[in-house]
Amino acid sequence: MSRRIDERTAAELLATFGPALGTRPTERRRPDGRNARLNQRAAPRRGFARPGHGWSPVAAPLQVYQAGTHEIGGLFPLLAASPLPAVGARMGYDVHSGGAFYLHPVEFVLRAICTNPNMILFGEPGRGKSSTVVAFLLRMMLTGVRTLISGDVKGEYTPLLHALGVTPIMLGRGSTARLNALDLGPLAARWDTWSTERQRDELDGVLGRWVQLLVALAEAQGYRPTVTDEAAVSAVLRQLLGVHDGYTNLKPITIPDVHKALADPDEQLWQELRFAGRRQFLDHLRSITDALANLISGPLAGLFDAATNFTVDWDAPIQSLDLSRLRTRGDQAIAVALTCLGSWSSLATDLQEDGELRIVVRDEIWRQLRLGLRAVQAVDSELRLSRAERKIQVLVSHKPGDFLSVGATGSQEVAIARDLLALCSIRVLLGQSTRVASELADVLALSEKEHEATTGWANDRQGRALWKIENRTGLKVQTVLSRIERQIFDTNSQLVSKPNPLPADAVSATSS
Repeated sequence: MSRRIDERTAAELLATFGPALGTRPTERRRPDGRNARLNQRAAPRRGFARPGHGWSPVAAPLQVYQAGTHEIGGLFPLLAASPLPAVGARMGYDVHSGGAFYLHPVEFVLRAICTNPNMILFGEPGRGKSSTVVAFLLRMMLTGVRTLISGDVKGEYTPLLHALGVTPIMLGRGSTARLNALDLGPLAARWDTWSTERQRDELDGVLGRWVQLLVALAEAQGYRPTVTDEAAVSAVLRQLLGVHDGYTNLKPITIPDVHKALADPDEQLWQELRFAGRRQFLDHLRSITDALANLISGPLAGLFDAATNFTVDWDAPIQSLDLSRLRTRGDQAIAVALTCLGSWSSLATDLQEDGELRIVVRDEIWRQLRLGLRAVQAVDSELRLSRAERKIQVLVSHKPGDFLSVGATGSQEVAIARDLLALCSIRVLLGQSTRVASELADVLALSEKEHEATTGWANDRQGRALWKIENRTGLKVQTVLSRIERQIFDTNSQLVSKPNPLPADAVSATSS
């Protein structure tokens, strides 16, 4: 005979995991027969509607149960926590779960959440790109991570440096700062402590970066360097450095030194490069020689053509190279400056063997990419080496079209620039117009819901963004700033500054 099992109610099932808390008290009878409550209510059912008094939008008391999270998850399956670990910079909150959202790209790599620590941010002006980046930098400082702003085009990061007591390095009008794009940096200081094999390896890497920089600067002025040009520049650099002297010591060099060696070569140089004569050497290398001359006498004269005359404090939490004073010299001058700074900052941070992580911010990266193939290849190389060099590369741009317009359709520049997006596992998509959002959806393979989030929800409030980490579903995150942070990060302060008062005679003339 089968035994009948009585079904239990939800309250009986929940009672298995613990007592029911906050339930309605049992009623008792007063002597006159009326019901008497054990606890008299001392506040309205929804509490007092003022700060600190526990006001609730829902009438109380609520039915409260005590149980473990794995049991509660069965009753409320739509209640989920953030899938990312709570480590690193606390940026804001995940609007789906309501939980805090944390960001630490290196930890994400170590926990196999993504494959590289690089970040890229897209967003229209005024949507909160800069404030999101600066909040990330400031909060990562609490974990001991230092930052280098490799070219602050608009001076947006300078207020943060001043708030931290750090003086940014200003380049441009009215500044006496000079930066040698071929600065040896820490290489010269550590040269004598290395073995010959280590010296050869380090020097090959540095020379490769310098050759790439110089040919990129020539390409930015409309000349396509050849393999012979690269070989000539490499030979000149080795000759000027003095590496043929048995790797004994290195001589500091500048771009004017390279230009002079190309414009007035010695016999040994053109013979080693197998030129028929001095005139053939000069004719073949005239274009790249003239391109280097423009750095000495052109719009960037006096910036990168002399020895570095400042010292970078690498122990400071943040350092910035401010280019805001170069805006009057044109977009190409800024792009060339960004390329020089990118090469210099890479050398300076590559040789820091302190085991520390560093964030390198590349603002308005599209300017540098439009210089040509070599400039795109330089950025591509930096992103690929970020894991090995313990760097978090942060790229800031407006739209994906900035990457796809660096050359002719189908060109090698466009193909490499498109692949740069794959080298950034963390994509932060702030508010966009419908047209740009469609480009993002196509390039990043966004779902329909993610596409709607970038055109609708993200535009409703500053700091809202869809965070795409590797191939995971996008997370809607609201970046939260404190009152002091909002004052420091306000990039619109120049638009709301108080106007100069009119003279008294002008006021009277207007009123009359």
